[in-house]
Amino acid sequence: MGNYVLWALLACIAYSFVPPLVRVGTREIPSNVAAFISNFVLIVIIFAVLVYNSESLAPHVTANGAIYLYLAGACLGVGILSYYRALELGPVSIVVPIFAMFIVGGSVIGFVLLDEPVTARKIVGVVLGVVAIYLISV
Repeated sequence: MGNYVLWALLACIAYSFVPPLVRVGTREIPSNVAAFISNFVLIVIIFAVLVYNSESLAPHVTANGAIYLYLAGACLGVGILSYYRALELGPVSIVVPIFAMFIVGGSVIGFVLLDEPVTARKIVGVVLGVVAIYLISV
C-alpha cells in the first residue's frame, strides 16, 4: 500500500467527523461563522505544519501553478460555505451523500481535462458511486 493511501485514509477518517460536528455547531452558530471558525483552526494547523517543516510560502505564491491553487481556493470557498449552510439546514444523512458527488465530479474532470486513463473498472466505479450516493440520500 502506497504512502498516499495512508494519507488518504487519515483524511477520510478525519473528514468523517466534520459533518456531524458542523451540524451540532450550527445549531447555535450561523453557518458562515461556523465556516470561519473551523477554517481559522485549519489555517493555524497548516501554518504550524509549514513552520515545523521549514517550508516557505514566499517563492510559491507567484509560481506558475499558483493560479490553479487560487482558483481551487475560490471553488473551495464556495463549496465550504454551501456545505456548511446545507448542514445547518438539513440532515447530515442526506447532505453528506449529495456533497460526496464531488468524488464523481472530480473523477470525471480528471478523465476529461487531465487525460487520466479511463478503464471499464473506473467507469463502473463512478456509476456505482452515483448509485450508492443516490441510495444513501433518498
